[in-house]
Amino acid sequence: MLRTTFTKVARPALLSRTFATTSRVMAAGDTGAPPKTGGQGDAFQRREKAQEDFAIRQREKEKLLALKAKLREQQDHLQKLSDHIDEITKEQGGEHN
Repeated sequence: MLRTTFTKVARPALLSRTFATTSRVMAAGDTGAPPKTGGQGDAFQRREKAQEDFAIRQREKEKLLALKAKLREQQDHLQKLSDHIDEITKEQGGEHN
């Protein structure tokens, strides 16, 4: 009788146990781990940083080229408007040339 009581008490504790894992932690010498001294890091980190910097510069260059093209379009539009205004004033006799 005592044995059946112990198995009934012990069984719910086993079934209610949750599944748990520990998170992976990088050691000091692992590739990709931050350097202790705050220096440059390993070759992998330097290459990754260089690739990220290059990608950022490329995006900024594309944005700058797009802005220059838009500025050129706006300047052309302003020049056309200025020419049109000059044409209208000449037709109405506003200038004595």
